[in-house]
Amino acid sequence: MADATAPTIDELAGEMIARGVRRVHVLAWRDLDDPDAGGSEIHADEFMRRWVDAGLEITHRTSAALGQPSTAERNGYRVVRRGSRYSVFPRAVGSEWVGRMGGYDALVEVWNGVPWMSPLWCRKPHITFLHHVHGPMWDQLLPRPLAGVGRALEARIAPPFYRKSLTLTPSEATRDDLLALGFRADRVVAVNNGVDPMFQPGGRRSPTPLVLCVARLAPVKRQVELIEAAVVARQRVPDLQLTIVGDGPLRPALEARVAVHGAQEWVRFAGRLSHAELVAEYQRAWLVSSASLAEGWGLTLTEAAACGTPAVATDVSGHRSSVVNGVTGILVPLDRLGETMADVLLDHDRRAAMAAAALDRARTLTWDESARGILAGLHSQLRVAAPAPAAARN
Repeated sequence: MADATAPTIDELAGEMIARGVRRVHVLAWRDLDDPDAGGSEIHADEFMRRWVDAGLEITHRTSAALGQPSTAERNGYRVVRRGSRYSVFPRAVGSEWVGRMGGYDALVEVWNGVPWMSPLWCRKPHITFLHHVHGPMWDQLLPRPLAGVGRALEARIAPPFYRKSLTLTPSEATRDDLLALGFRADRVVAVNNGVDPMFQPGGRRSPTPLVLCVARLAPVKRQVELIEAAVVARQRVPDLQLTIVGDGPLRPALEARVAVHGAQEWVRFAGRLSHAELVAEYQRAWLVSSASLAEGWGLTLTEAAACGTPAVATDVSGHRSSVVNGVTGILVPLDRLGETMADVLLDHDRRAAMAAAALDRARTLTWDESARGILAGLHSQLRVAAPAPAAARN
């Protein structure tokens, strides 16, 4: 819930500009127009567009994206796409050193697995936003030798360099994960994600039990295991239907798994949907589900909640922030996902109570408050002395 006494985005941005901090660079692995974009990219777009509206000048530096130009404008901010998924890190840091993207007054690092190490080289106000600790995901993302390197970089090598700077996360669960890695409690702040107002109740529920999964089709999302869970649930709920929204490299394997079970009549692959189509799917579903191995927040679960649809999902850190267990949905170990789906689908009163609670909570989560909280974090890093006048800066 927003604090009525807290400064607004406009007030924070206005004070920053008055102190010579107008140009903000945001470093992230991918941007919203990347074919692989997901929740992290939605999150960045939501806060950047609001900061621009408040008068800040934003440059978003990411890797090259298939079919996208190297530079673009989106929602008022500039996007610079150069380098591969891995070369983007040294290239972007080098560009900042030589001023290739223009001067900047403050920096936001979005840490998605591989850190930008901004505390080592950025001497201007800066913050880091870390969505989640990848942990077991490294074995899914990279071959074994490289997975070990990624895990060591995230868990042991990089953290000491970040402990004195301010790190923001989308949830208390991720904050706890960072404290376990040795981050300082006074330097890690949780700022909840928001939910777009377009997600709201309406339409008609499916006449038959419908479970919805919305995610990129990739190993870390574990849609193969979700299909297996639905097979288990269908033994008790014989008219259960499963709709899987999204696309990605795992689709052929998922279609093969559906064929093994002869489930083509009750499992539907919807692909990528428009916003309106996605809202309609949330409104039709009886449950939203995720078997994901790890999440920073579980954005699709709160989108569904805003449509009055409760969740049954794996008990992982990010889901613990997007779902209030036993109230707005149920979180369980992967091996109990199918039985729990069936339990909730067969219990109308329990499902209705969770749907109402999910809707109530979703209404407290706004992107305005999320963007304000992140900007407040960056504002807190301004030095007491005002920066040099613009004419003296690069």
